[in-house]
Amino acid sequence: MARERTGPSKDEGEDRAGLGPRRAAWRLLNAVTTEGMLLSDARAAAMVANLPPEGRARAQRLATETLRNLSRVDGWLAPRLRKGPPPTIRNVLRLGALEIGQGEAGHGVVNAVVALVSEGKRTEGFRSLANAVLRSLATEGPEGWARQEPPHLPDWLRSPLIEAWGGAAVRGMEAAHLAGAPLDLSAKEDPAALAQALGGRLLPTGSVRVNAGVQVTALPGYQEGAFWVQDAAAAIPAQVLAPRPGERVLDLCAAPGGKTLQMAAMGAEVTSLDLSAPRLDRLRDNLARTGLRARVLQGDVLDFAEGGWDAILLDAPCSATGTIRRHPDLPVARDGAEISGLIELQARMIDHAVPLLRPGGRLVFATCSLLPDEGEVQAETALERHPGLVIERPDLPGLDPALHTELGLRMRPDHWADLGGLDGFFVTRLRKPDA
Repeated sequence: MARERTGPSKDEGEDRAGLGPRRAAWRLLNAVTTEGMLLSDARAAAMVANLPPEGRARAQRLATETLRNLSRVDGWLAPRLRKGPPPTIRNVLRLGALEIGQGEAGHGVVNAVVALVSEGKRTEGFRSLANAVLRSLATEGPEGWARQEPPHLPDWLRSPLIEAWGGAAVRGMEAAHLAGAPLDLSAKEDPAALAQALGGRLLPTGSVRVNAGVQVTALPGYQEGAFWVQDAAAAIPAQVLAPRPGERVLDLCAAPGGKTLQMAAMGAEVTSLDLSAPRLDRLRDNLARTGLRARVLQGDVLDFAEGGWDAILLDAPCSATGTIRRHPDLPVARDGAEISGLIELQARMIDHAVPLLRPGGRLVFATCSLLPDEGEVQAETALERHPGLVIERPDLPGLDPALHTELGLRMRPDHWADLGGLDGFFVTRLRKPDA
């Protein structure tokens, strides 16, 4: 039986009155909200593949910005919808509302959305609704949009975050999510020189921040391997591990490889392990571009048995709730149901990694999660399961002392607000007792 489409099926290459990008954005929204697909999924790329580059960029921007502002869009639409329309119709209204709110000409948006709705047999009956709702929004325009409440996280995530960090902190995170993320780079050699060469900003921890709109591959030094893309928070676990030249270091869940590149640049003998072959291909490409060396292996962390490591970095699979600035689809596509399984997997990975260390070796455990159960609680319970294991406080120049806790480092999107924020991360360094 053929699978039903979640949106119209016109060729994305056709762009009548700007319909192509809007049609593709509609499909993306439908896939995220009704199928739980992430925008990083290969299927998402396929949905915009037939558009020209500028059309692909516009479709992705429309979908991303609508998801980033979802609660705000829904609040603006709500008084005009006496009963909920089907999800696909709600999504095309969301797209139209977003465009009107951001200053697109109201009549053009209304005409485009009505045209899209008219293309499908299952949607054409909603032409009048789309016309009436969006015309009403157009009379208010950006002024009406500005009166709407700022977007907020869905309850499945917002409630535990308020419990963990308080309402003011969560509102700060939501403001950071709305602002989006700048582009951070890690330098192969001298970060200050890289910042000067690119006109970027040198951050306190050594990352270089540039405007998010730049084309990375066109930046001076890219082809020569002078840097790689890596959020400032994601660069900290390798700094916490602090490998010394010649140390044998194991990078678990390594792809796409930013931490491997960091540790190789520090002079460590790095072995990188990951389950994903396509992501490991990206790691190898970056090693080749930068001229750095590492041993790259494909496999499951829980099956890896080689021991005697001086240091291990475990950036474990997690809910990725710390990356919503970059991935506003995540809290919409997910509902938190997978988190308990991830917590169990993280604990198993820690328990598997500790015996692989030599006596006196160190393990850095990190997750890009905002949830203490995937961070602080994991560190605390690891100490209970492994007598003799101790937490070490890393000495990182430039890192705000307020980010240090008894269990490790806690970074959130509302931190560094004056610098443009950073992703949410938890990082801890555990030392194995000497024999």
